[in-house]
Amino acid sequence: MATANQREQDERPESGTGGAPTDLYAFAVRLRRMNGEINRLVQGFAVDHGLHATDIQALAAIMDAEEPMTPGGLRRHLGLTSGAVTACVDRLERAGHIRRVRESADRRVVHLHYAPEARAAARSYFRPLAEATEAARSRFDERDLTVVVRFLEALNEELSAARPAGG
Repeated sequence: MATANQREQDERPESGTGGAPTDLYAFAVRLRRMNGEINRLVQGFAVDHGLHATDIQALAAIMDAEEPMTPGGLRRHLGLTSGAVTACVDRLERAGHIRRVRESADRRVVHLHYAPEARAAARSYFRPLAEATEAARSRFDERDLTVVVRFLEALNEELSAARPAGG
């Protein structure tokens, strides 16, 4: 019986046999590597700040939201229970990463905001990621970068709709 690694070997093009640099395997390898490198940096930030992986996902969701994030929106985004989101928000607030703000006439509505001091700390910590991104961007012209951004947008759209097999 073949191992997963052996099956993968059978599915990937042999080097030098004309496997296109843009085939699915080539993309998969590079996306896994990029994901691993980003995760390495993110995990370091989490450890340094006493946070869980879910807390980091929550911070990213709050930071990237087009409108103020609510606990309910965060729950839907992360696919967590209400209790798990409450625990996450409590940890992030205690650690000084976010603020809960009641901004509307309806006092039940709570918006989550990334605290400015915490945002500055994250910006400082992730400066090497920003510098690496800028160095990589500088190797391409505007037309190439436009295609890259379109690809990343399309991939994120597809991934947001993807569900695990059997799940």
